Formats: sequence, structure tokens, C-alpha cells
Amino acid sequence: MSINKNIYNLVNENLAQILLLREDRVSKADGSYVTKGDLFCQDLIIDYLKSQEDSFLVVSEEMDLTNFQYDETKNYVVIDPIDGTENFTSGLKEWGISVSIFKEGKHQESMIMLPELGLGLITGDRPKKYSSRIHGLSSSLRSDQIKHFKDNFKVGCEYRITGCCVYNMYNVITGSFSTSENSQGAWVWDIIAGLNLALEQGLKVEVEGEEYRGEFLDPAKKYRFKIKNN
Repeated sequence: MSINKNIYNLVNENLAQILLLREDRVSKADGSYVTKGDLFCQDLIIDYLKSQEDSFLVVSEEMDLTNFQYDETKNYVVIDPIDGTENFTSGLKEWGISVSIFKEGKHQESMIMLPELGLGLITGDRPKKYSSRIHGLSSSLRSDQIKHFKDNFKVGCEYRITGCCVYNMYNVITGSFSTSENSQGAWVWDIIAGLNLALEQGLKVEVEGEEYRGEFLDPAKKYRFKIKNN
């Protein structure tokens, strides 16, 4: 059984405890929330990884990465313990968890899951595919970005803003969204698992306007991306 399958099962086994912690929150420096649910999920996953024979370096949203320096000879696990924390702490079900594993610079496997919705994807899965005209947008838009999208809306399409990158990525990979994009940028832990799962399913993936091929992304910067069904 894969590492991510074990993590997937571990999260589901502890879901009741995670949900009990959703309202215990504090504000971070950027004004966003972190809850005890985020930290509990992070600890669950890291404790599991420590029990494995492989030596992993962890990159996670809730860690201090000020002095991070990437070394392609090392093994990394990129974690977003809860993506869509604002949704999570507000009682919405559209929040997710993502994990992506790299060994010596090469992607190995990824997982995204939406625990309260009972949905998830792991490397090797072959999900049912839908056909959609819905475009999933980034979790928030500034006024100037709203104007950009208004000027570029396509006739006959519908648009959604859901507040959770993992939710958007799950839906575009399964075809429930035609495309998913973020024009203002997202962090590596928000996107790298979904980007690689999209590649595995044959979707077109762009990061910063260039074709994405599965490479590791720098945790110190945000990335604009677009995923599109062919």
C-alpha cells in the first residue's frame, strides 16, 4: 500500500477529532486563520512519515520555511494539512488535504482528499470523468482581477469560486470543471499534488504561463497556474 493511501486512511480514521477542532483558531500574520485542526492534521501526517524507513524532509504550510534550501538529492514531502481553512473553520465541507512526495528531484506520488465530502484521488487512481462547461477560479479575487475575468468571460461557460484549491483541482481532474485557474498565485503546498495528479490524468497544466512537467516548486514564492481538460 502506498504512503499516500495510508495517510488517506489515517485522516479518515481521525476525521471526528479533526472536526472537533475546526473552531479553535487564531489569526496568522497575513490575517488568515490557522486552527488546531490544521495543526492536528499536520502532526498526524508527520508522525506517520517519521515511522517510515525513508528519510523525508517536510515542507508544510504551517512550518517556518524561512531558511529552506532545496536539495534535489534529498526526499521531500509537501503537505497542506488543511487547504481552505476559512471554509473549514466556517463549517463548510469544501476543504481539503494534499500530500506530494518527491525523491531525488522526481515526483513519486500525490494525494488530494476532501474528507467531509468523502472524496479523494491518489496516484494510480482512474476516476470517472465528466464533461463540464464550468470554470473554477481562484479562492478570492481582487477588484482588478474581477474586471479581467469579466472582460474575458466566455459565452456559454459558467464560473465558480469555492475557496479551496484542492476542491477545484479534484473537480477539474474528474472533469466536473472544464478548467481551474489561479491568476493571483498559490503556494507550492496548495497546488503541487493537484498539478501532478492532473498530469497523470492527461490534462494540460501550465504554471506561470509555461508547460508544467512535474518539477518541484520553490516554497518561497507563489505560482499562477491553469489546468485544462483537453
